[in-house]
Amino acid sequence: MARAKPPTATVAPKLQLTPQGIERGIARLEERIFELQAFDVGTLVKGRSAEITALEVAIKDTLTRCFGEGTSAYNLYERAADLQHYSMVISRSEVVDYATPTRRNIGNAVALLTQAKRALTEDLADYDFVPNSSLPPISEPVAQELSRRVFVVHGHDEGARETVARFLMQLGFEPIILHEQANQGRTVMEKVEAHGQVDFAVVLLTPDDQGCAKGGTPEPRARQNVLLELGYFLGRLGRAKVCALKRGTLEIPSDFAGVVWESMDGDSWKRVLGRELEAAGHEIDWNKVMRA
Repeated sequence: MARAKPPTATVAPKLQLTPQGIERGIARLEERIFELQAFDVGTLVKGRSAEITALEVAIKDTLTRCFGEGTSAYNLYERAADLQHYSMVISRSEVVDYATPTRRNIGNAVALLTQAKRALTEDLADYDFVPNSSLPPISEPVAQELSRRVFVVHGHDEGARETVARFLMQLGFEPIILHEQANQGRTVMEKVEAHGQVDFAVVLLTPDDQGCAKGGTPEPRARQNVLLELGYFLGRLGRAKVCALKRGTLEIPSDFAGVVWESMDGDSWKRVLGRELEAAGHEIDWNKVMRA
């Protein structure tokens, strides 16, 4: 009896970019390479950190924009997003070296992204050898309507969460609060990814936990899930589409020292959030902002 042939994997057609699109892709790859080279493996905790998770998301997004997900080119470089090391050690007493394998993964990622950049550079050079008449027509980009869904990342401060949610609703936005969504057997990060298809995120940094360096004095800080989701949305949306609001006194992680945040200890945060939403391309009714 003849064996059935295994199904042939479907490969998406190569993404056709304009010269301007290729140049933007090269610039994005250069940014990812710089971020990888600047990453401090000393910040890893059990092989993980919010920043390295954000880097993985950003690399996948950049490869999708440059080559198209599922294409042969994308498949060549997708391992560049495999940065975190997962230890197989079972004994709790054995010290696991996460820094060395993670540093190796970062080196492999830099090499793959460098080759991806070289491939795009060659594609750009090919345009110089193609007669203008044979170039594919460049269609005008179609402006996509921005989603009015805004993801609200929060800790245990229910008052801050509800205040921000009500304000967003008054402006005509739909606040997405994770615990209000059905679990459907998914992990927390799977729920974040499923409901994170938004164009803007608000992150509430509230003093819900305490922590410090070994031997130090515990200080108020945001919950770890808030920092992880902050890193996720910074990587997915970019800093221009993430607004961090801080309530009370708490430690700001050094990894996010460059992220601008606004204090919620007053009403000025409403105008700031309105400006950030408007700068991200959303229409804002300022009469509603002033009345809120």
